[in-house]
Amino acid sequence: MSRRMKPLHDLPELLEALNPQAELVHRHLWLIALFEWLRGDCGSVPTTLARIELLLDAVQARPELEARWRAWWRTLVDTIDCTPLLADYGFSSLSSFITEFFERVRQKLLPGTPETADASALFDLVLFHGFDAQWLAALDEPTLGRIAVLLQPPTTPQADASRPVISQWQATVVEAITFCTSQVRATGFSPELRLRMSTPAREAAPFHCLVQDFETLRDVYLAAPTQDSEQRQAALQQFRERLEACRSAAATVYTHLDAHGISVNLVFQLRQLRVRVLRIRALMDCLLSGHPGTSTARLLSHLVTVGQERRSLRALLTSSTSLLAAKVAERSSETGEHYITRTVAEYRDMLRQAAGGGAITALTTWLKFSVLAIGLSAFWSGFWAGAVYAVSFVVIQLLHFTLATKQPAMTAPAMAAKLKDLGEPSALDAFADEVTHLVRSQVAAVLGNVLLVFPVVLLISAALQLAIGHTMIDAKQAEHVFQSLTLLGPTAFFAAVTGVLLFASSIIAGWAENWFVLHRLDSAMRYNPRITTLLGPKRAQHWASFTRTHISGFAANISLGFMLGLIPSFTGFFGLELEVRHVTLSAGQLAAACAALGWDVLREPALWWCVAALPVMAAMNLGVSFYLAFLLALRAHNVSGVDRVHVSEVIGRRWRHAPLSFFWPPRNAISPTSKQD
Repeated sequence: MSRRMKPLHDLPELLEALNPQAELVHRHLWLIALFEWLRGDCGSVPTTLARIELLLDAVQARPELEARWRAWWRTLVDTIDCTPLLADYGFSSLSSFITEFFERVRQKLLPGTPETADASALFDLVLFHGFDAQWLAALDEPTLGRIAVLLQPPTTPQADASRPVISQWQATVVEAITFCTSQVRATGFSPELRLRMSTPAREAAPFHCLVQDFETLRDVYLAAPTQDSEQRQAALQQFRERLEACRSAAATVYTHLDAHGISVNLVFQLRQLRVRVLRIRALMDCLLSGHPGTSTARLLSHLVTVGQERRSLRALLTSSTSLLAAKVAERSSETGEHYITRTVAEYRDMLRQAAGGGAITALTTWLKFSVLAIGLSAFWSGFWAGAVYAVSFVVIQLLHFTLATKQPAMTAPAMAAKLKDLGEPSALDAFADEVTHLVRSQVAAVLGNVLLVFPVVLLISAALQLAIGHTMIDAKQAEHVFQSLTLLGPTAFFAAVTGVLLFASSIIAGWAENWFVLHRLDSAMRYNPRITTLLGPKRAQHWASFTRTHISGFAANISLGFMLGLIPSFTGFFGLELEVRHVTLSAGQLAAACAALGWDVLREPALWWCVAALPVMAAMNLGVSFYLAFLLALRAHNVSGVDRVHVSEVIGRRWRHAPLSFFWPPRNAISPTSKQD
């Protein structure tokens, strides 16, 4: 054989190149070429099955070729150890999400080599295509029987002839189950899981006897591999029940996570444990079922699918972060309910809270222009502008005021939660009611913000004119404001980008609250001896409750403030020149420009193009952040099959028959729960 394997395109050429004495890498290259021939163009499973039959006929028709095949196979199985493939393929070597993530990145970036004794690495090169899972699962019993005969090596003489002999494949499966059982037991004993299991699960101690139960089953099987005795059935039943008990005990951790926060690493470990239990069951079927050939083909098909997922970063992120997304959506849903108004009193409260938020934003506008007037570098100007925004948003939160653009990312999960009940009678009308309440609440919040930020900025500018002789900004800066905010420019796009930032801040808020709860920091602040000594028990309890209540809002407001300030600086460094367009802040800037130019500005078309841009900014800020949060919430709540056409029809009918309900609540509306900001 040449030093380099040439592409082989037909069966005679493949069989002629079969060489048991070839070097390891060339044996593996031949195996890769064989499966490429079997796979063909991956267009037809029957075609691949027909090629397998053709291969078996060709080999079994020539005794010399069959002997060469058996010698080649014996050399292959003596060179590589298949136990890690069966036991560990698809699992991370370390129970860490970050470790697994970077391992998958490495596998994507670095190519594999057939010069390996690692069965898992060879499996990735031989059965790498998703089509392989299809034709492996389609193999019938007669074909599998022929393959088993062809791959069965001759038995070797045993020292103890009276002891039953198992095949090399059966010994490999037994060893793989041993490895998997040890891994399940070790995971169950890890402190992260054990401390979070329910008390009954810990007291039952299912992981303690898992290995012992398997050893009993293994001894019974090895004593009589071909005899399905009552003793074997009893040992098998005991082992299966123990596995199920281990799986159930691990599942109790999810209840703890739901109540005390989600950890991505814990979720990753729990998923690894559950999948290992399933792997043990599949391996036992290969060993003890009535059709071991079919079970083996099904296992190999599953390993191909696992290999596809093992190389996918998206699959890892989806499986490991779905619970975290659910918890973020759940906490946002609880908060979002407070931003939906249903009665006249609640609507007026929203207007009042939004007006307060607009007044604070007017001060923010003044402070932001003051920072820009200092003339710092781009980064530091953005940093201090972000700090001004963050402090302003936190003050709005602590004063129980409202910033309109914070609401959509919080209210979307609350809306998505309603979609889970659409199968019930009158559910569509109830959902249309919620949409009406939501739109009305957003309109009230935007109006309250914008209608007060504008006059307050004018008052501040007038006060500055009287005190120091000039307004908040000069005429040149005012012209720049008009050029930046005009509807004729990229204002709509920048407002959509700002909507993405608003959504991102809600995700950061949910993550921060989950992290705070997960690590029980409120309990630490309340009872830690050093903290109670420093603050006193009452103050420690007060600050613990205060922080627990406001941690989500602090995270959202501080992250949003710095993103609004720093994103233009960072994108400008790379030449992207992205700007932010927040409707309330932009309204304040527009008011400052009007104050600088005086009454004559009312005759300027540029002013009215900027005024026309304000509702567009509001729509993009609110719409984009709501849409992204709504999609996340739908996925977190596992909502599917929603009849969007019917939902749209019901909402459209509501708009045609009662358009004013989207802007003002009916007098007889009743709130199901009391609201508080």
